[in-house]
Amino acid sequence: MSTEPRNIRDVVRFLRQRGELGLDEIFLERLTREQVLRAANEARAQASGEASGEAGGEASGEARRGAQAERRGVPARAPDHGTARADASQPDDVEISAAQVDIAGLEYSELASVADCCQRCRLAEGRTRVVFSDGNPQARLIVVGEAPGANEDRTGLPFVGQAGKFLDLLLASVDLSRKDSVYICNVLKCRPPGNRDPMADEIELCSPFLKRQIALVAPEVILAVGTFAAQLLTGTNRPLGKLRGSVYTYEDVPLVVTYHPAALLRNAGWTRSTWDDFQLLRQVMDGS
Repeated sequence: MSTEPRNIRDVVRFLRQRGELGLDEIFLERLTREQVLRAANEARAQASGEASGEAGGEASGEARRGAQAERRGVPARAPDHGTARADASQPDDVEISAAQVDIAGLEYSELASVADCCQRCRLAEGRTRVVFSDGNPQARLIVVGEAPGANEDRTGLPFVGQAGKFLDLLLASVDLSRKDSVYICNVLKCRPPGNRDPMADEIELCSPFLKRQIALVAPEVILAVGTFAAQLLTGTNRPLGKLRGSVYTYEDVPLVVTYHPAALLRNAGWTRSTWDDFQLLRQVMDGS
C-alpha cells in the first residue's frame, strides 16, 4: 500500500485536466517536490503519447505557452536563469507555487525562477517586475538593501536610480564594483506601493529568499544598507544610527551596516558617517 499523500495517477489526471482547460497556476498541497516532479513527468509522457496520434489543427505548444506567459505578465528569461518553474523536467503547463517549495533546498537558477512567480504576499498584486539581484553571484561582498523602488520595479534590477548611482560611487571609493566583486539584492523582491516601508509580514515571507541567496553566494562580507536590512540581519530592533560603526556576524559571515544611499540623498549630514562605514567595510575585507 502506498504511503504517498495522494495517488500519483490521480494527480496526473488532475494536471492533464487543468492543462486542457487552459488554467495556469496550481497549488499542490501535502506533496513533496519529488512527488510533484514525478507526477509532472507522468503527465508529460501521457500527453506526448496522445499527441502523436492526433491530427494537426491545434496551435503549437510554444505559442500556447507564450500566450499563457503574456497573460501572467511573466517576462521572457534565458533558459539558464530559469523559466518560473521549479524544475526543467516539469511539463510546460505546470507552475509550482513559491509557498509550496522548500526554498532552502533550491539551487541558484531554481531560486530565481521561484521568486519570479512568487505570490506569497500582497506585493505580488501590484508589482511590474520581481527584483531578484544584480552583480556577480560569485562576489566577495553582498549588499543588502530594503525594497525596490519605481525604477527597480520597472527594470527588474536593484539600485538603478540615483540611489544606485550613489551606491556605485561609494563602492568604487573602496575599489569594489557590482560588475565583478559585488552582488546586490534586497530584503523584499517586490516594490511596496508608494515606496512605503516594508511590513513585518512581508519581510517574514520574503526573507527566506534572501537567506538562500546569501548561502548560495557565500560572500566574505555582507553590507546591510538601511534600517530594515540592518535590523533583519543583526537580529535587533535598535536604530540604525546606534547599529552602525560595529562589525556583526550573520551566519558566521562578517556584517557591516550603514545608511541607505537614498537616505544620504535627503540627509547630506550622514555622508561622513557612511564614508567611515565603507572604510570599516574595506578593513574587514582586507582582514585588518
